Amino acid sequence: FYKPSCITSHTVVAKMKRFTGVKRVGHSGTLDPMAKGVLPVLVGSAASVQELITGHDKVYRAGILFGKVTDTADITGEVLEENKVDFTEERLDEVIKTFIGKQMQTPPMYSALKVDGQKLCDLARNGKEVERQPRTITIHKLECLEFSDNTARLLVHCSKGTYIRTLCKDIGEALGCGGCMAALRRVTAGEYTIEESVPLQTLLETE
Repeated sequence: FYKPSCITSHTVVAKMKRFTGVKRVGHSGTLDPMAKGVLPVLVGSAASVQELITGHDKVYRAGILFGKVTDTADITGEVLEENKVDFTEERLDEVIKTFIGKQMQTPPMYSALKVDGQKLCDLARNGKEVERQPRTITIHKLECLEFSDNTARLLVHCSKGTYIRTLCKDIGEALGCGGCMAALRRVTAGEYTIEESVPLQTLLETE
């Protein structure tokens, strides 16, 4: 399916359960509520191969707002810092090249990842922060599609487990001004693409 922004991946699964009458439904990897794009949904016996699909690479188009640091690492969060933005597009290109390849990334508190059975995002909303173990990820491709004023649009081809909001935050830190994710669209999830995805209108209209 093509998930629109402002709804959760859990909502998509719940709608599919009601629409099909099938209790066993899953998805291939959580998309943030503000994110949109490809969300493969697995129904019935297909849910048994969920792990095989979630392990595939993903491709995203992401927007970064430079100079603003938030507690969620995206524009929906509380602003912690506002800094002057003073770098060239050439400097941006230099910095993003350093993020290509295998690396360690620490999952953000605002994520669906569970620690001791609790989602990190639930803990974060209650004002709690816990230690997270860095995980190995790979950025296969990372390029700037557009840079204007204090914002940039990026194309990201990455491995399973990559958090784009963390990537945006880390790029901002490397540039010395901070930054947060301003927009996110998943264009590919494994072999599934935007062109093949079905709009969620029917499910969203289902009571």
